[in-house]
Amino acid sequence: MKIITAMVILGCLLVVEVKGQARVPKGRCFCADKGVNMVPPKLIEKVEIIPPSPSCKTQEIVVTLKNSTEQKCLNPESKFTQKYIMKAVEKRSLQKK
Repeated sequence: MKIITAMVILGCLLVVEVKGQARVPKGRCFCADKGVNMVPPKLIEKVEIIPPSPSCKTQEIVVTLKNSTEQKCLNPESKFTQKYIMKAVEKRSLQKK
């Protein structure tokens, strides 16, 4: 009787432990390299800034292009990207007022 009770408790603990563990994404970045230095602004529909994380140590900037589902990585160190992000931040802060 004690063995059966111990096995049931052990089984419950294992189920709780396995279900409680968070899934860690594979250690991959979305961008394979630094990305392009420039994309014509009129072609950009959406910008995503992905901060560094345990699965990818670099900051990534991904743009979705208009009239397609194509996504491109922007080089975060390029002058174009830095200026584009600053203008977007300024524009957004003006809209909030």
